[in-house]
Amino acid sequence: MTVNWPSQNDLLNWLDTDLNNWGRWGKDDQKGTLNYLSNEKTLQALRLVSDGVAVSCARPVEFKASADVPRPPQHFMVSAGDTYRKGETGDRQVAMDFFGMIFHGHTVTHIDSLAHFFWNGQTYNGRPSSVVTTAEGATEFDVMAASGGIVTKGVLIDAPLLRGVDYIERGDGVGLADIEAAERVSGVKVEQGDVLLLRTGQLGRRKTTGPIDVAVGGSSGPSPEILPLIHERGIAVVGSDTGNDVAPNPYERFSNPVHQVGIVGMGLWILDNAWLDDLAVACKERDQWEFMISILPLKLPAVTGSPVNPMAIF
Repeated sequence: MTVNWPSQNDLLNWLDTDLNNWGRWGKDDQKGTLNYLSNEKTLQALRLVSDGVAVSCARPVEFKASADVPRPPQHFMVSAGDTYRKGETGDRQVAMDFFGMIFHGHTVTHIDSLAHFFWNGQTYNGRPSSVVTTAEGATEFDVMAASGGIVTKGVLIDAPLLRGVDYIERGDGVGLADIEAAERVSGVKVEQGDVLLLRTGQLGRRKTTGPIDVAVGGSSGPSPEILPLIHERGIAVVGSDTGNDVAPNPYERFSNPVHQVGIVGMGLWILDNAWLDDLAVACKERDQWEFMISILPLKLPAVTGSPVNPMAIF
């Protein structure tokens, strides 16, 4: 199976009109598709919990450079124990760390806020891209819009399992046929307010292939053909075990169609580089492909997203 590419004109129409959510929740809206979350959705998710098992959907952060991490997270010790000499200091002995990171990219598990992408000098809801400044960061659409947390129903589409392969090839995508097959085989239904997770197996395969530069080796991810379904169903968050755009793609104007149409046009929140292999095992063991999911971004004012450790709970 190969990815089905909508035409560039389709994408432009989706962005400008067909899938556009500008003004849908008011001219001052900062939340976009998080407006689909509700107390009722949280209660629905809680009813899916039966044994209390929690599965992390985050990849451990690595503090080293590689082909897909040209600017790695940084970590150093402000104080540590190896410098302690008995009798030379007081009784307060403490270790303290510094760490900093560029979390956008292809390895750190993170969620994108609506300040992450622009189109023709505009953000989501038609605001000028200048609301995100070099000096002050995201003065609008920062990750604080998700500071109440995302606690709702999650649905996993395990595309390799459905296709009978170990992983989805780079350059191929998870498409409508995969979602339709998952709903047909498992009986699960992707609904309004859900977190839709699309497993390709790519992030787990990194252990075998080693780091690969996406600009050279390509990437799997969600096919842009699923954007109308995401809009129609009212999905709150979409994520995968990739950077969430298939590469290479055939478009002249769209480098990252899922991000560009999704974030700017639809106000869609996107979870990048989720670790879904352990979740896939847990779902297969139970033959249960829906679960409660909790995604809790850090409260980072003026920041265009946040590292996260999403937890799926059964």
